[in-house]
Amino acid sequence: MEVHNVELVMSAVAPSQYPTTGFPEIGLAGRSNVGKSSLINVLINRNSYARTSSQPGKTQTLNFYKVEDQLYFVDVPGYGYAKVSKKEREKWGQMIETYLTTRQTLRGVVILVDARHAPTKDDVAMYEWMRYYEMPLLVVATKSDKIPRGKWNKQESLIKKTLNFQPEDDFIAFSAKTKEGKDAVWQWIEAHTVGGN
Repeated sequence: MEVHNVELVMSAVAPSQYPTTGFPEIGLAGRSNVGKSSLINVLINRNSYARTSSQPGKTQTLNFYKVEDQLYFVDVPGYGYAKVSKKEREKWGQMIETYLTTRQTLRGVVILVDARHAPTKDDVAMYEWMRYYEMPLLVVATKSDKIPRGKWNKQESLIKKTLNFQPEDDFIAFSAKTKEGKDAVWQWIEAHTVGGN
């Protein structure tokens, strides 16, 4: 998709604040600092529209980005960041759970993992949780340019094995730096939103 119009429509913490346009939505979930903002920026051809931060745990609301008046990207708060109080984490957890399990217009979830490491317990829990709710899933391994070409297959196997990755889900290696994987991610998004359901 060629993206010309993007708008951060709202930052929501409760269902009463979600958009009511009925456009299909794609949720983006991942650990703090895994590269969600960078992925969004590459997908929408902007340098810093989604704010990237070196300070993990920055996104504390569900951020709805309207893309081309056709769909929303929903940036979900990063999980697994320890510097936030337990109470805060529980609050986020509830907010995220409410969104991911009750939103009728949610068409799929992109889970981001860091290509350089085995997925964390939080990554595995998120993947299993989304599978439990039978949500269409795409796992995007970010920062793939940091892995030498010769080691990539081994790394992909490690990620999939750790997640107990299922064949009906999709997996794409992505680099914000080289833009590798951008088109494949868009194809998956379009298949589940504009051209799909």
